[in-house]
Amino acid sequence: CPGIKPSAGEKLLAGGGFELPANKSRTIQLPLLWSGVFWSRHGCTFDKYGRGRCTTGDCGGYLSCNGSGGSPPATLAEFTLGLLDFYDVSLVDGYNVLTICNVLVINRAVEEAKQAKHWLAARYIKYVFRPLFHKSLFSSAHCCTRLFGNPISCKQTAYSKIFKTACPTAHSYAYDDPISIFTCSKANYIVTFCSHHRR
Repeated sequence: CPGIKPSAGEKLLAGGGFELPANKSRTIQLPLLWSGVFWSRHGCTFDKYGRGRCTTGDCGGYLSCNGSGGSPPATLAEFTLGLLDFYDVSLVDGYNVLTICNVLVINRAVEEAKQAKHWLAARYIKYVFRPLFHKSLFSSAHCCTRLFGNPISCKQTAYSKIFKTACPTAHSYAYDDPISIFTCSKANYIVTFCSHHRR
C-alpha cells in the first residue's frame, strides 16, 4: 500500500495512499512543479471503509493518508519536480521495504541517466534491520534534532552506517552527503517497492 505525502502547499495525489496488490502497478500523473514523498506501508489490512492499520509506514490507520506522513520505520522516495528534477531514496525514517527509483527517459539528452543505476537494492539490509530495532533509536543524535539539528553536530551513527554500507547512494541520516541526491529533466519515474519476502 503506497503512501504519498505532498510538501506543504503542494497538490495531494491519489488521496495520499491506495492499495496496490503484489506485482501490480499504478500510474500517477504528477504536476510539472511538485515535491513530496512516496513510501511503502507493509503488513496492511483495511476494511471496506478504508480503516485499518499497517505494521510499518502506517498513517493513522487509514488507507488514504490525506497528506499525513507514515510512521517510522518507512523507506522514502523523495521527489522535487521542476525544470530540473531532484530525487533520492531516504532511509532517514528507517527501512521497511526495498525501494528502487528508475528513470524512464523520454528524450536523448538524458540517455545516460537511463544507463546509470541510480539506486541499487541492498543485498543484505533485510538481515541487519528489524522495525522494532528502529523504534528504540528515537534520540536527538539519531534524528538530528535539538542540539543535533545542524550539519556540524549531526553525524553518522552506528545505526546509519549500517544503511550507508548496504545502500551507499541512499540517504541514511538527515545531513548525509549530497551524492545521495540525483537529478534528471524531462523524465518519467518508476518507483518500485519490493517485499521483505521472496516467493
